[in-house]
Amino acid sequence: MARRIEELEDETGAVIKYRRHANGRGLVSPSARVAESAHIEPSAYVEADARIGLDVYIGAGSWIDSGVTIGDRTFVGANVHVGKGCIVGSGVRIGSNVKIGENAMIGNGARVERDEQVPAGTVIELRGAAAARAALSAPPRGARLTRRAA
Repeated sequence: MARRIEELEDETGAVIKYRRHANGRGLVSPSARVAESAHIEPSAYVEADARIGLDVYIGAGSWIDSGVTIGDRTFVGANVHVGKGCIVGSGVRIGSNVKIGENAMIGNGARVERDEQVPAGTVIELRGAAAARAALSAPPRGARLTRRAA
């Protein structure tokens, strides 16, 4: 039987404890809150004080940094880094190999295509009636995104 608690050493030599999430077996900090219905792949990390909503999928090798909030029904692809303090809305789709800088905000229903780099403090939002529907369903095909620096 696999262990529920894992201890890892960071670059400073400090030992950090993680628990294995029941759905997917990903590594989750004891101070993070992750919905039972969220799926965290075994090689993904969720750091301290992060909040992960209902039916979220976090792909292999992804790293959700401290203080991040991810809304319900969001998809995070493989090898994604979501920087400290980011807010990711509901129904968002983030492709693989994406890097999102600290304190960025990604609105409900937005899409971030694979291999993109989102600078720190960037705000990505969905405009119009599509934004209202986005929290309830998958992002509409062809929805217009706007980006602005914070």
